[in-house]
Amino acid sequence: MNSFHTVIFDLDGTLVDSLVDIADAMNRTLIRFGFPTFDYESYKYFVGNGLKNLVYQCLPDNKKQETQVMECLKVMMEEYGKSYAEKTRLYDGIPELLDTLAKRNLKLAVLSNKADELTQKIGSDLLNKWRFDIILGANERFPRKPDPESALYISKELNVSPKNVLYLGDTNIDMKTANAAGMFAVGVTWGFRTREELLESGAKAIIDNPLELLTFL
Repeated sequence: MNSFHTVIFDLDGTLVDSLVDIADAMNRTLIRFGFPTFDYESYKYFVGNGLKNLVYQCLPDNKKQETQVMECLKVMMEEYGKSYAEKTRLYDGIPELLDTLAKRNLKLAVLSNKADELTQKIGSDLLNKWRFDIILGANERFPRKPDPESALYISKELNVSPKNVLYLGDTNIDMKTANAAGMFAVGVTWGFRTREELLESGAKAIIDNPLELLTFL
């Protein structure tokens, strides 16, 4: 087994349970435009590829024009920016995992398809007890996951080989990113997607509790 001394985490559905805040903000946006809303279960399959993609998926089929998407995205960003931390919390077991990883002096990073500004805010609000070497959200510098460029950038910045990186995520996008970057893909079942999706997308291992990650160290 490789020696792992770096962990890259996805954010939403992996470190933080943010589904309700995202869904509520999107539903408020849809109501403002007179469009139908969705339940929380539906949002588990809408999130993961950035807010613009989320907006696109939520709009009625005859309202998916680029101008409409961008107009709704602007409102969604305003709504979510006001309430991104109302109900969002760390998953059970994450604080204990991060405490242990910090004691072992592992390098830690966050890589999200959420807009970088919001990723940084959540990191500052909920992850400030721990030292993360890099927290990176979606920006114009890199293509979104599952393109591996941003993950490879993190490994280069941390001076670590991709094969020595554990990559945790809850969606097919994360598993594809990890494999494309040559990292060890660990799927987590407490997030937004199923065990089956994670395995089909290339998960090398599946964990049901954050502290199970320690078995790889």
